[in-house]
Amino acid sequence: MELRDIEIFLTLAEELHFGRTAERLHVSQARVSQAIAKQERRLGVVLFDRTSRRVTLTPVGRRLREDLQQAVDLLREGLARAEAAGAGTGQTLRLGVFGHAGHELRPLIEAFRSRHPGSEVQFGEINGSDPFTALRTGEHDAHVLWLPVAEPDLTVGPTVLTGGRVLAVAADHPLAERGTASLEDLGDNHVVDLGAAAPEYWITAMIPTRTPLGRRIPRGPAARTFHEILSLVASGQCVHPLGEIAARYNSPPGIVFLPIPDAPTLHWALTWRSTADNPTLHALAQTAADLGPISI
Repeated sequence: MELRDIEIFLTLAEELHFGRTAERLHVSQARVSQAIAKQERRLGVVLFDRTSRRVTLTPVGRRLREDLQQAVDLLREGLARAEAAGAGTGQTLRLGVFGHAGHELRPLIEAFRSRHPGSEVQFGEINGSDPFTALRTGEHDAHVLWLPVAEPDLTVGPTVLTGGRVLAVAADHPLAERGTASLEDLGDNHVVDLGAAAPEYWITAMIPTRTPLGRRIPRGPAARTFHEILSLVASGQCVHPLGEIAARYNSPPGIVFLPIPDAPTLHWALTWRSTADNPTLHALAQTAADLGPISI
């Protein structure tokens, strides 16, 4: 059975009308009738019951429709994957991440490179005080950001990382001896003020404004970069909650990272400009969706 005849059969099975099928496929009604008659002769079975008022599928026709539709769907998926692979080949994507997050994304990047030979990902560092500017200016093609991100001009793609949180405290801080921290402890300490460049809802997702019991969490002094945060913490001026990835790749003198068991899990997702028309970016997002989130 030729591909065109399969298309005619499936369209007629959907429309159940020879005229509409011909119009939809831009062929003559005689061409539709000939294709169906040819298939029925070849198979030795009747696929459609025709009367002057209606066209219906026979039981054999219904089964053939199901079988052929599955085959056509698989064919289309394969072509779509091949097209995506070709679209993403040989291009470089600029991906903004926090600190050492690029190391955790290695399974994703390796899978992407395998699917799209010649494609590359270059990492750029971003800070919690200004998470969106490099996206909006086009300096970066995408960012990996903690959720939620609710910006009207940005698209949130698949989640790529999940993990817990830690509290950075000075080594001589009373909490350091305890070996762990809770969100309630934040009410007894100052946390860093990241400024006004990032929206409050987004900062609050990492650094709440109140403890679980409702106590206000004081903010200040101000810092704009990760290293500024660590300097303030080491000097004992504040404590600061971070993703646990910070503890995995950093061991600065004078600072202890304490797990925060009662803090909600962080979810980090690919985020990009909604107006971006970048086949490489969409190929990376599809790879991330297929791979699923990486647990830190």
